[in-house]
Parts: sequence; C-alpha cells; structure tokens
Amino acid sequence: MDGTTGVTQCPIPPGESFTYEIKTDGQYGTYWYHSHFSTQYIDGLFGPLVIHSPKEPGRDRYKTDQVIMLHDYYHDLSRNELYEYLAPDAENAEPIPDGAMINGRNRQDCSKIDKKYICDSTNSRLAEINLMRGVAHRLRFINVSAFAEFEIGVDGHTMEVIEADGTSLVPSSYHKLNINVAQRYSAIIYANSAEASEFWLRARMINHCFSDPDAVVEPEVRAIVQYTQKKSKESSSMPTETKRVLPTTTPWDHEIAVVCQDLDGKLEPVDSIVAPEPDQLFYLRSNFQIGNYSLSRGYFNSSSWKRNLTSPALNRVTIPRNKILGDIDTADVMKDVFNVDKGMVLRVDGVKVVDLLIDNYDDGNHPMHLHGHKFWIMAQGNGYFNASDYSTVPREGRLLRDTVTIEAYGYVLIRFVTDNPGMWAFHCKYSRPSLPKQG
Repeated sequence: MDGTTGVTQCPIPPGESFTYEIKTDGQYGTYWYHSHFSTQYIDGLFGPLVIHSPKEPGRDRYKTDQVIMLHDYYHDLSRNELYEYLAPDAENAEPIPDGAMINGRNRQDCSKIDKKYICDSTNSRLAEINLMRGVAHRLRFINVSAFAEFEIGVDGHTMEVIEADGTSLVPSSYHKLNINVAQRYSAIIYANSAEASEFWLRARMINHCFSDPDAVVEPEVRAIVQYTQKKSKESSSMPTETKRVLPTTTPWDHEIAVVCQDLDGKLEPVDSIVAPEPDQLFYLRSNFQIGNYSLSRGYFNSSSWKRNLTSPALNRVTIPRNKILGDIDTADVMKDVFNVDKGMVLRVDGVKVVDLLIDNYDDGNHPMHLHGHKFWIMAQGNGYFNASDYSTVPREGRLLRDTVTIEAYGYVLIRFVTDNPGMWAFHCKYSRPSLPKQG
C-alpha cells in the first residue's frame, strides 16, 4: 500500500499518526512525498525524498547535491478554489495559479495584488542556491505544483541531465528543460563561469497551456545562484532583497516553450533494458464530460472515480470471497465488486507485462502517474494512436519512469510489469482534475 486515500487506506484522522515503512531495495534517485487526501498538498503538505546508493552511476562527477522544488501557488486556500472549479452547471477551466515559488520562496509586487488579499513583501526574499566555485554540482528539480508545467534554466550555464524520475540517464546537455507536475530531473552544472559570481535561475510557468495565458501576472519565478569559495548551505540570515545586489545576468536566447510536452524522446537510459513483449493491453479514453447535476468530471472511458473514504478499494478486493455476493468477477474489469461508473478497476492475475494505451480527448495536456511501478514509454505523440503500428513499436531504448505527459489531443502507450502485488492508482497528477478523475 502507498497511502492513497480511498484506494489503499482510510485517511489519517486529525490528531492521530500513521507510520509508513518503505522498502527501497534496488532504488535510488529523486522522489517526493505528499498528501493524497483532498487538496492538502496544494497548500504545502509535501516534501522531497532522495534515495542515495553507491551503485548509482556518476556519483563521482559532482561535489554537492541540492534539491530545488518548483511549485505554483494560489492566494486563496485550495478548498475554495476547488469549490469554484467543481461548481455545477458550468464547464469550468482549471484555476490558473496566482504565481510560483522556488523552495517555498518568491517576492510579489504588492501593487499588482487584489486588495482583498493582505500583501507585505518587506522581509521576503528569493531562494538562494550556493555553489562552490570551480566544481560540479547536482541539482535535483522536483515539480510539486498543482497545475503548472515549468521551463527551467540557469543563466550562463549548461545543464547535463542525468536522471528522470529515478532512472539514470546518459548525460545530455540543455540550456532549458521542461518539467511537468510530479516529474523529477537531476542536472549537473559546473560553477566555472567567468561572467559573474551571481546568476539567475529562472523557472517559467508555461502559461500558454493555461485556459487564459494572460491571466498570470508574473509567470516567471527566480532564485539566486551564488558562487562561494567553500561548501556552504543556504542561510536564514542572508540580507533581504532590498539590501543586496541582485544578479544582472540575461537568459539564454532561445524561443520560449509554448507546448506542454516531455523530453522523453531525447533521453537515453544508462541501463537500456529491452522492454518485454506484452501479455495484455488495456485502452483508456481520457476526457471530461458534463454529467449529473451539470457537474463537469474527468473520465476514463465511462468511469469517473469516486473514492470511498471509509471502505478503501483494497479492502474490498481482499475480503474473503464467500463474504461477497458470488465470486469476484474474473473479467478484467471487476464489475461484481465495483460500480464501474464510480471506479474502473483493472484486474491482472500474476506477473504479466501490461500495456496501457491512453488517448487524450481533452484540450489540455495531462501528466499521468502510476503508483507502485515504473513504466516504459513505448510511444507518445500528437493525434491518436494508429492501431496498425502496435505490433511494430520499438522495444529498445525505451525510457523507464513513473510520470508521463500526454499532449492535448495526443496519446501515450506505456508498458509495465505487474511484479508488485497490490492495488495501485493510475491518474492525472494535476490536483484539480485528479479529484474528479482518478483511475
């Protein structure tokens, strides 16, 4: 189990505790933890989780290792944004973020903030990333947003991407890279620029993917990258932005990203495992529909997930069969245990190689995440998958990760091995859509 409310457990009651014991055998890389109840993680209930291992390739290539969390934010509490988003009789677009932060920090121009909010940036400051001059550093980027995909880069520095979602990569160089919600990338940068000692790290929300690209007052958030003469950590006693000299560096002269999509086709895993032949294929049609009470909900095929907080799905499939009316349905979709209108549960018996083909009939991209497994990205692109190509999809050099972006009106074909017994959620990581649509 993994803490998904309504799937593997009941919510942890207020004032109570719950201990998770996690086996990390054979794993290393960059991960994160967060609440999976309602919209709690939007309001800040998240954090990084890094697994170190002497077996990880390239550990001798960098001197220091830092986590950089990118996230959007809203002036209002997430529950209020959710009520507006799910209001009946309206085909509402996802709430557009009011801004963004790096490691929980940013500064706002209070003159641009709605007067109904209290704004005082007197003592606020930007995040600072201290790098020892003359050596290489690993930056672990984690997008913990509710909705925004980011384009990130460091002025005057090339980033060597070496990891994606816990999978080690053959180093590839970028000046800027896209990172969608729940994705993680590690990049090595060298603190050897003669241009300056302080530089901007820029993270820009790709607002072209929002329903109203002009609604965001300032889509870019910055952090200060500062060279030091010795290894040092960020200090809470650093001066406020009104007292210090800010970087004057300029961004890389590239066209800005206007499409929300992954780098997957350009990334090569260090351990290039040939994906096995599939045993089973499931097809999922992802879209939004206006159903009962004129409420807009997300769907896989004809199913829109409605979690049961007092009877998690895992409990219902582990109850002895004689306690259920009849034997559990042996079909792929467990109709005898679950109402498929409220929860699509796909059953796989034993260790199998499973393909999921998802067509996105929505006008927005979706970062899809599978719990409990990593998967090979066999194919992805714009438009809809041509079934005649299925038998000839290449199996070599496929990237293994746990979160993949399906473009607007696009598709993705993923493959994984069911070698981790349990019940695992497959859902969109955008926090608003994942509430009315969790597969």
